[in-house]
Amino acid sequence: MHDHLSTAQDRLLADMAEAARGPKRNGLFALWLLIRQCEGALPPAPLSDTAQARRLDGLERRLASLSLPAPLRRAFPGSVRELKTTHPNRVVVALRQMAAPTREALGATAGDIVLFASRASQRAMRAHRDRSPA
Repeated sequence: MHDHLSTAQDRLLADMAEAARGPKRNGLFALWLLIRQCEGALPPAPLSDTAQARRLDGLERRLASLSLPAPLRRAFPGSVRELKTTHPNRVVVALRQMAAPTREALGATAGDIVLFASRASQRAMRAHRDRSPA
């Protein structure tokens, strides 16, 4: 597996450890799950379609059971829907559209982590595309 988004995941885990129980901590956990899902879809070694679908189903089930801040509760379905598409930039779009709601619900630091993850995924996809034979 690769670690394009591991820095973002590590930062979210650190913030989650410091957060009190409740919607904020649940929101950080949900973002960690989303970023983990996105990393599995990135080149050079994405998960199989079956594994991605299974993981995405698990993500949806877990999100439904979490008490999330309202901006995140409204934004997650769009990101999950984006991950279900076959568009090559689906990961970048899914993460980018979570940045503003994350900033609103959890603060600037968490929003910056999501933007960092979006940029890291975009760089990973660009690097893979540049290495692939035309």
